[in-house]
Amino acid sequence: MRVRVEGDSMRPALVPGDWLLVRRNAAVRPGDLVVARLPENPDQLIVKRAQWHGVDGWWLESDNQRASGRRDSWDFGPVHDIVGRVVLRYWPLVRRRR
Repeated sequence: MRVRVEGDSMRPALVPGDWLLVRRNAAVRPGDLVVARLPENPDQLIVKRAQWHGVDGWWLESDNQRASGRRDSWDFGPVHDIVGRVVLRYWPLVRRRR
């Protein structure tokens, strides 16, 4: 599946406007970027870094903890509904330096 990044919570790895290729139901390891359903709103997808897996699910964190509007497991706890693992960022082909 394809996912478009919004927000600054995954900077510097991902920036708004990046497009990602996501492999559904792929095995996840700590450190992987994943797409999950937001626990309080399952219709909304989030892109986060998988930190560890416990009995209650995956602990997901933002790379940029200071981002405005950031939401991750520090806010909603472990997540069970991992949609898939990010395989690659395919757009833009070259990222401009800011």
